[in-house]
Amino acid sequence: MSISSDEVNFLVYRYLQESGNHISQSNINGALVPPAALISIIQKGLQYVEAEVSINEDGTLFDGRPIESLSLIDAVMPDVVQTRQQAYRDKLAQQQQQQQQQQQQAAGSGTGPQGSTKNGEPAANGEENGSHALANHHSEMMEVDRDVEIPQSKAMVLRGHESEVFICAWNPVNDLLASGSGDSTARIWNLIENSTGGSTQLVLRHCIREGGQDVPSNKDVTSLDWNSEGTLLATGSYDGFARIWTKDGNLASTLGQHKGPIFALKWNKKGNFILSAGVDKTTIIWDAHTGEAKQQFPFHSAPALDVDWQSNNTFASCSTDMCIHVCKLGQDRPVKTFQGHTNEVNAIKWDPTGSLLASCSDDMTLKIWSMKQDLCVHDLQAHSKEIYTIKWSPTGPGTNNPSANLMLAR
Repeated sequence: MSISSDEVNFLVYRYLQESGNHISQSNINGALVPPAALISIIQKGLQYVEAEVSINEDGTLFDGRPIESLSLIDAVMPDVVQTRQQAYRDKLAQQQQQQQQQQQQAAGSGTGPQGSTKNGEPAANGEENGSHALANHHSEMMEVDRDVEIPQSKAMVLRGHESEVFICAWNPVNDLLASGSGDSTARIWNLIENSTGGSTQLVLRHCIREGGQDVPSNKDVTSLDWNSEGTLLATGSYDGFARIWTKDGNLASTLGQHKGPIFALKWNKKGNFILSAGVDKTTIIWDAHTGEAKQQFPFHSAPALDVDWQSNNTFASCSTDMCIHVCKLGQDRPVKTFQGHTNEVNAIKWDPTGSLLASCSDDMTLKIWSMKQDLCVHDLQAHSKEIYTIKWSPTGPGTNNPSANLMLAR
């Protein structure tokens, strides 16, 4: 269940508009109404809709499905119960189809020579070895690390932000840590200078132009990424602007073409392009040197949540529309589209070779995709809640540890 103040305010505002009422006086004794009464009754209503989505008429869970978490806006959408239940039925049917296809492929292929796929066609080493390693790890019990208590003397607390901190990113070259916060700032922390107990930080204030002056945007800074050389930091904000900063804290460029909050941004490995994803349903490739938009990709039908580069000019993006698009600079349509998730796709990540793409979703699954086929290579279903982040291990083909198995954390 998810309720935000913006959603509640919007629904109250809509009610006042539709009813034509602007209350100036009332016969209700406000002293008798407990605090947060509106939120309390909304929560109960939202729980009822969640139960409707997940429970059959006889009171049993819908096909063994756990209670689904809905946002407030999702819950008021027309036919939400029928739509969500049908989406889950479609997911089950797709899983059964995939299982049948895998069984047929296994029955028809037998044991093939090393370096070939199940249907006998040659495969790239990175994709074949990575997929095989994942399959092996999926069937074997993994050793679980024991809890390790870090002594207070080994911990460092960085204080300075005036609101919640959403994201942190290490500089790949220097001992610098960047952080983004709800106080409309990003900060760069020098940990070497901090080792004596001091607090050395550069404050990157995200301002907008109003009345000929720079004023704080008062918007969250929720995404940031260092370039591979560690000289420049890109930040994305809910004010709709991406910004490029030097490691010394100076603003180098402001990138402004999105029509709403920016949810994710990434440098490519070469360092000449920045990729951003926004609530306006688009992704944009920016020229990092000029600050100009090279190309805008309007292929999603809902907000774009995450992006990841496959190469210096090809990337993948995911969205609340449940789709994943692979796009290339200069192409006016997606190179590939993956469909299979039944809820919002929160994050995506290419493996070190760029052969396999992992995705995680509110549908509680993690899927692995290959550019060589439309259906997912693996559909991992071990979680009972939404999955928000994933990370490949720096092992396997294309890394400094090629003999180690490729692994995926979620």
